[in-house]
Amino acid sequence: MTIVRRVLPALTLACVTFALPAAAAELALKRVVLSSGGVGYFEYQATVAGGETLALDVRLDQVDDVLKSVVVFDSAGQIGHVSLPGREPLQQAFRDLPFGPEALGSPEALLRALQGARVRISGQRAIEGRIVSVVPEQVALPEGAGVVVRHRLGVLTEAGLEQAVLEEAESVQFLDEGLPAQIDGALAAVAENRVRDRRTLDVAVTGEGERTVTVGYVVGVPLWKVSYRAALPAEGGSTGMLQGWALLENMSGKDWRDIDLTLVSGNPVTFRQALYQAYYVERPEVPVEVVGRVLPRLDEGAVAMLEERERDALLEKSAVEAQMAEALGGLMAKSVAAPAPTMAAEPGTMFQATAQQAGADAATQVLFHVADPVSVAAGQSLMLPIVQRTIPMERVAVYQPATSARHPLASVRITNDGDAGLPPGVATLYETGADGAATFVGDARLPTLPAGDERLVSFAVDLKTLVDREQGYVQSIGKAKVHQGVLQLALVDRQTITFRVKAPANEARTMILEEPRQPGWTLIQPAEKDVELTATDYRFPLKVAAGTEARLDVVLEQTYWQEFTIADLSVDDLASYASNGDMPEAVRKALEGLVDLRHGIEQQERLLVQLDQRRQRLYEDQDRIRRNLDEVPQDSDLARSYLEKLTAQEADVEALLTERDAAEARLIALQDELAQRIQALEL
Repeated sequence: MTIVRRVLPALTLACVTFALPAAAAELALKRVVLSSGGVGYFEYQATVAGGETLALDVRLDQVDDVLKSVVVFDSAGQIGHVSLPGREPLQQAFRDLPFGPEALGSPEALLRALQGARVRISGQRAIEGRIVSVVPEQVALPEGAGVVVRHRLGVLTEAGLEQAVLEEAESVQFLDEGLPAQIDGALAAVAENRVRDRRTLDVAVTGEGERTVTVGYVVGVPLWKVSYRAALPAEGGSTGMLQGWALLENMSGKDWRDIDLTLVSGNPVTFRQALYQAYYVERPEVPVEVVGRVLPRLDEGAVAMLEERERDALLEKSAVEAQMAEALGGLMAKSVAAPAPTMAAEPGTMFQATAQQAGADAATQVLFHVADPVSVAAGQSLMLPIVQRTIPMERVAVYQPATSARHPLASVRITNDGDAGLPPGVATLYETGADGAATFVGDARLPTLPAGDERLVSFAVDLKTLVDREQGYVQSIGKAKVHQGVLQLALVDRQTITFRVKAPANEARTMILEEPRQPGWTLIQPAEKDVELTATDYRFPLKVAAGTEARLDVVLEQTYWQEFTIADLSVDDLASYASNGDMPEAVRKALEGLVDLRHGIEQQERLLVQLDQRRQRLYEDQDRIRRNLDEVPQDSDLARSYLEKLTAQEADVEALLTERDAAEARLIALQDELAQRIQALEL
């Protein structure tokens, strides 16, 4: 390789010319399918003759998606392989070179990096030898014109160390075998990777004859959006005009010229995987065996030798693993050696079946195929009409308590009578006056509308219509059981919601009253056949004539069981259940008997308390008399009086004790009777 002096002091590198492979066939973008899932399918085609390599240029941030989804169709040939540069191809290109990318910044940098290389310098005198050094030096220009930097090149020749000024040399040739090719390859790698955010995939196909090869892939793209315009029907009308527009952006970095475009609305599963990233498996590190060195192991003790059968099992397991490894290696070798399969599908058949007409329903999504070719410059947006037809519409007023407590929402019920669903989007609504002029009445959101289904679209608050909502709540006993001393009650909670609607003086209203659904509650009224269900609400229809009021009662019930241990209930609770008119007659009678027993028990308990209080008072009085006796003469009349009182009180105490024993016996008998009756109840 030769460095030739052209204009001093600057030098340029002239590379030896090598034979390069033929230019890859060009793939042209023919078809784009944009999905509302945030991805797009891009389909390219090229005409090939025999075996060729197709170049596919993609953005660096899309390489992972391309590697995950790329598909190749060659009806009359075979797929060879798909290759592309590594994620950091420039670093890989310099990995095995004696210099780095920075060495190509200037001739002196390259020569300095190739210290020791053999060169031949031509100029005022010829020098041939090995590069020793490249040293910069400052040289003053004549007449004080300034200072320039020149580079003195030291070369070791057969005659010794010689020097030459690089800027004065006519050429520098590299004499080492293979070095010019390495420099040329490095420059080529720099040129190929000048655009850092793009990669070129080479798709190799083999076959005979001229044919069309199709290459497609799926990558992330901006969402395409839908917006609608709806002209509402006149009062009492049943149809309106719906117009839908799709807004899309070309952010691919390339112009779309006369492509076949399909828009897909759906929610497919999409994800990313870093296939373009190199991963390495962590491996254990073992020490390098050094012959001749001996290092005795530390003795850490010993355990008994394995039983004979355990050793045999381990040896057998090792042999099986070795056989499996050998078989797996053979299978991989066969896989690598197997020929590439032939793709029999026609080009473009991946999406062909779903793109025959505009607005077609697929299994999980809706497709809109644009009939005419589409062109969009890179970085530009485009609006395309996808819906334009008369569609069934009915004006209704939707009452949602959480949205507006007193007024319903002016709405329209839209029925999709077409063959394909409508994707979700915002809608701008107009109504036409008597003079034919259109008036804006509000914005709305149209949810996904499958073919044959209907949706309510609300666009304004209907201030002309008043709604009053009143809610009541009662609880009753539905069923009652008594088993092994436990009272089981089926309690029924009932809600009654009353709607009262007042229509405007000159306008009738078709109302839809919404009421939230509550888990565990059952709708009793009105009949289910007259009610619509959403994921969160009931919808009750109600027609109100102009200038009148209408009422609708909604009844909801919830039943749940509660258990009470009868022995733990108070007399008041028992009496309350016994007097409840919802209680079954047999249970009520049984509870009344238990109430009577509980009253008798409470009466005896009160009597025992009274007897104990009387006895305590007698004890206190006797204690007082005994203290007085200690203070008076024993033969006095007062002492004799105290003794008489003590004798009488002792008789009273004995009578009280007898009465208390009888009352306690009666209490125990009543308690036993209550317990036996409770346990014997089975109702």
